[in-house]
Amino acid sequence: MEQKKNQYIFILLTVLCIMMIVLSSVKDGFMNPLRNAVGTVLVPIQSGVNYVGYKLYSRWEKHKTLLEAEAENEKLTAKIDLLTEENNILKQNDEELKRLRDLYSLDQQYLQYDKVAARVIAKDSENWFQVFRIDKGSKDGIMVDQNVMAKGGLVGIVTDVGLNYATVRSIIDDESRVSCMGIQSSDTCIVAGDLQLFEEGRLRITNMKKEAVIQDGDRIVTSNISSKFLPGILVGYAIGIEEDEKRLMKNGYLIPAADFTDLREVLVLKERKDDRFQKESKDLAE
Repeated sequence: MEQKKNQYIFILLTVLCIMMIVLSSVKDGFMNPLRNAVGTVLVPIQSGVNYVGYKLYSRWEKHKTLLEAEAENEKLTAKIDLLTEENNILKQNDEELKRLRDLYSLDQQYLQYDKVAARVIAKDSENWFQVFRIDKGSKDGIMVDQNVMAKGGLVGIVTDVGLNYATVRSIIDDESRVSCMGIQSSDTCIVAGDLQLFEEGRLRITNMKKEAVIQDGDRIVTSNISSKFLPGILVGYAIGIEEDEKRLMKNGYLIPAADFTDLREVLVLKERKDDRFQKESKDLAE
């Protein structure tokens, strides 16, 4: 039974093949109506399928392009971040090199004094460096009353010392008083710290004799009669010198030589004024 069924199927397929051969050999004119009918039905369907396929393909391409663009953007962003970080490091290194060169230049101006370089690690005020700490202490030879310089001139004096740190009170602090003199005339004066006045970038000069010839622009340095500051250290430049109301003395202002807005490295002079007095007294006694 199964064999007969297979024979029928084979015969049917053979007949269909013969019919297809015959139809394909018939002239085109006979097949045109059928082709036109099939085309009328299939062409719109094919167009619709092509349109949908094109839209899906376009969206996929756009999505693929967007994913590629996002991936490329992430790579470029990471590269920009890396380059920015490297650029910042180079800028920091360049700034530090400039500061160290300035510090070296300052060191060369005062070769008569032995010094210790130190970094500023903290300060007591948000605005100015009137009291700050450095990363060198007693183990590095730092002692109370040692003078401190930076960025062109005198910064302050050591007031407290730990094993690996020290505290410095700067000349802009309200409690600071520095005995000074005009380098051109040798007339003496006092440079007084004043935080409120320093907001204008100035300190006060007092105790000048009426006959003093200190003038605007004169260099003001530490005097030889100072009790705690070594002589000849640049403090700043005189400005606004005039007689007081009673015309008994002269007063004025000083533009500090050091920059107190951004102290990072300083030089600590190892010699103290007291040490110099003791050495001179010993030499006289001998």
